[in-house]
Amino acid sequence: MSDAITNSSLLQYSDAEGSASWEGRLIPDKSRFATYLRKAISSRQTDSTPTFKSNLQGLATADSEKEYVGRLLNAFPRLRDWEIGEALAECLLLDDPDREIHFPGRNLQDRRSPQASLPGADLVGFYREGDAVLLLFGEVKTSHEGRTPPSVMTGNRGMVGQLERLATRDDIHVTLLKWLWVRCVTDPLKQLYGKASSRLVESKGRDLLLVGMLMRDTAPNELDLKAPGTALATRVSVRTRIQLAAWYLPIRISEWRDILEGAEP
Repeated sequence: MSDAITNSSLLQYSDAEGSASWEGRLIPDKSRFATYLRKAISSRQTDSTPTFKSNLQGLATADSEKEYVGRLLNAFPRLRDWEIGEALAECLLLDDPDREIHFPGRNLQDRRSPQASLPGADLVGFYREGDAVLLLFGEVKTSHEGRTPPSVMTGNRGMVGQLERLATRDDIHVTLLKWLWVRCVTDPLKQLYGKASSRLVESKGRDLLLVGMLMRDTAPNELDLKAPGTALATRVSVRTRIQLAAWYLPIRISEWRDILEGAEP
């Protein structure tokens, strides 16, 4: 995907405390955002099992069977707002010109059931900084709520609590390491995995990057991230980097699925 929309976004605020930093960015252009949103979703809908598709199609001989197989292969659950938000957040990170990030094996067709999600984190990958590589664990929240910060940021199930658990729980670390292990099948990905996991082991689970992405359709407000960022800075090891970003988007979240289905902004 092109990084044009990240380059054209407008920085609204930024600050830091301890090992935590946060910023808010505004995308002002509705038409450009609609185009980017469609590309973000299509990039995550690539079929990762083409042999399965061709095998199933090969079983159909009669026209009625071919019609059924076509319907079966297109029986993809309608995306929910939070799923669209996750795909959007992932693409925004990948298109960031100031960071090199890799997300192995993530696409929307990997969902094992309509309710399936990756256990432990919304975002799992690698962050390269020169010769160094860090594991990246992240959470994405999508909210049209008027309050600041929105409720998805607070409480045990909010972003702050989830990122704190990602930073401190060994059971989550080993689950995500196993998830990455089976998806790092190319030599470049294997090298990233080796460097990042070695660094995690050497630091006893502290040397990693936590990313929190908040998708909003409200006016920019630093209070969305200031208290969460400050709280995480006091709860997580100073060796664990925390980067929070709020993206203020020009099309209402309730209209995203209509945009994906061809509606004009």
